Amino acid sequence: MCDKYRLAAEAIHVEQELLREAVGSQDQVSAAHGGLNRINFHSDSAIEVNRILIGASRLAELEQHLALYFTGFSRTASEIAQEQLKMTPHKKQELNRMLQLVDEAETILSNANCSLNELGRLLHESWQIKRTLTQKISTANIDEIYQAGLDGGALGGKLLGAGGGGFMLFYVPPERRGALRARLKNLLCVPFSFSNRGSHVVVYEPDEAYDQSLSHERSLVYSEHTPIDRHEPAPAPMARQGTA
Repeated sequence: MCDKYRLAAEAIHVEQELLREAVGSQDQVSAAHGGLNRINFHSDSAIEVNRILIGASRLAELEQHLALYFTGFSRTASEIAQEQLKMTPHKKQELNRMLQLVDEAETILSNANCSLNELGRLLHESWQIKRTLTQKISTANIDEIYQAGLDGGALGGKLLGAGGGGFMLFYVPPERRGALRARLKNLLCVPFSFSNRGSHVVVYEPDEAYDQSLSHERSLVYSEHTPIDRHEPAPAPMARQGTA
């Protein structure tokens, strides 16, 4: 059994090294660890995961202010991420500001004296910056959906993932959720809640745990279905029908 850091590292290795996909690392880390975290990616490839200190009641309040909608558009994340990598050297000012917003978001979430509505406005600023990083992150349809969300009462939001499609998260006061649903009635609203467990084993059945009689029966069944004995010559191939 591996720990969460190793699980995330192996998932990143499969996607980036074996499959050669131009994707980031935060999805794998978030899925492995679960919960509400600040994830720091260091230049030496080290990954640091720190749980944000937030009480249960404030976390529940945050959930009540978030609404997730499927945009109806799918995209290939690696293509968008590849374009973003090309533009990164030219977007240092924007990226530095986005990093500052991470600090501000952590302060808002962990300080019970801060209004969560500030997070909504922060998400709006962050999305306005992110959508300028490349021309592939947002589209006219996505911009229309986002504006409809604001018109419906949301204070801010962002497109999740690399961009180009997928899911959009809105921050909306609870009393405006109905108006938001009405404004986005043609989109699928996906209820969700935070999970602190992250990735975990649902079923673990090592071979030793199987009933011995079942193991014996399984061996017999497999042996009966062995197609060719290694010491017997393979049957001659059958002639194809309709060939000259």
